[in-house]
Amino acid sequence: QVQLVESGGGLVQAGDSLRLSCAASGRTIGTYAIGWFRQAPGKEREFVSNIRLRSGYPTYGDSVKGRFLISRDNDKNTVYLQMNNLKPEDTALYYCAAMTGAWDETDQGRYVYWGQGTQVTVSS
Repeated sequence: QVQLVESGGGLVQAGDSLRLSCAASGRTIGTYAIGWFRQAPGKEREFVSNIRLRSGYPTYGDSVKGRFLISRDNDKNTVYLQMNNLKPEDTALYYCAAMTGAWDETDQGRYVYWGQGTQVTVSS
């Protein structure tokens, strides 16, 4: 089992930045990658970003490319999502999730463990 805890969400204005953290604990040795997803009220959960833990290779959803940056600190078992130039449409509950193999990183079904989420609200 892997436990994931997100933190860093909050209420900010458009154009501001936030950094989310995803701290992993438990049997993390089998974790291949960590992904971030978000879900706004009334909308489907959307892929945001993913990072492969060994190589650090990142991927991003189209809506956040050029604004968000994912990174990891393997010593701390923590993945970060730096979110810059935030927009009101970024408002959502942000989840991190763990993947145990080299699957399609945008496929929610490939992630085995999920955190409880952290709320990000961007006012205009």
